[in-house]
Amino acid sequence: MRLERLAPAKVNLFLHVGRLRGDGYHPVSSLATFADVGDVVRFETSDAMGFSVEGPFGAALAAEADNLVVRARDMALAGRTQAPAPFHLTLDKRLPIAAGLGGGSSDAAAALMLLGEALGPGAELAFPDIARELGADVLMCLAAKPVLAEGRGDDLSAPPAFPDLPAVLVNPLKPSPTGAVYRGYDEAGAPGDADRPDWPTSLSTPAEVAAFLATCRNDLEAPAVRLQPAIAEVLEALRARPETLLSRMSGSGATCFAICADATRRDALAATLAADRPGWWVQPCTLAGSRAGAG
Repeated sequence: MRLERLAPAKVNLFLHVGRLRGDGYHPVSSLATFADVGDVVRFETSDAMGFSVEGPFGAALAAEADNLVVRARDMALAGRTQAPAPFHLTLDKRLPIAAGLGGGSSDAAAALMLLGEALGPGAELAFPDIARELGADVLMCLAAKPVLAEGRGDDLSAPPAFPDLPAVLVNPLKPSPTGAVYRGYDEAGAPGDADRPDWPTSLSTPAEVAAFLATCRNDLEAPAVRLQPAIAEVLEALRARPETLLSRMSGSGATCFAICADATRRDALAATLAADRPGWWVQPCTLAGSRAGAG
């Protein structure tokens, strides 16, 4: 048996962050959505249990026991009374490392979904609890659809409706470690707040979404730029282009995104940046909309 699943890139369209709480977490309010690009996780029956990493960014990620894919696998198997037939999981790492795209969380969620397919009905019942234990982002990655994340990031609700968004993801191929960025945020006095923005009555075009998002923030962008100046270069390059309706950093960086009015402008922006900045990772994509949002 051979199965595979996309682990889509998660993009924070806005990320409002409050002060560090006593439980060690920062409260957040974030609109997150998922791209039609990402890593790929594969399941194959095998003579022995195994895990390997390959792909353009695979060399930077060792196939170690603390990899979230391995941890997800082991936790999914822990409650089973009968051991399954041996299988091998392969992570095809196509997203940059420490990129603010939720790659590890999405990889773990994809592995859980693959195991649900391979192990049969009932296996998926424990997945939400496993996801919460693995990390705040893993739960939303199980659904891989637009979500408003609040609290520690796992208080999830459906956002109001908005359309699919033609977008370009750009990473300068410089790491932006999440822990360091949050420490920088705290050292700056945690100037943001986990406030939920007021939603417009209608968001029917990418231009309307961009105008709404312009009233929001990524509170981690400033500390990330201080720690990794290459992020500022990416944002400057995106904001200088006429195809860009709005540009912002995703998560804790270093990946930034630009929203465009249509696929033609998106592809033109991606082609220009790829030619001008051959040392950057540039990826055109579509960010999933939420046309059936819950308001």
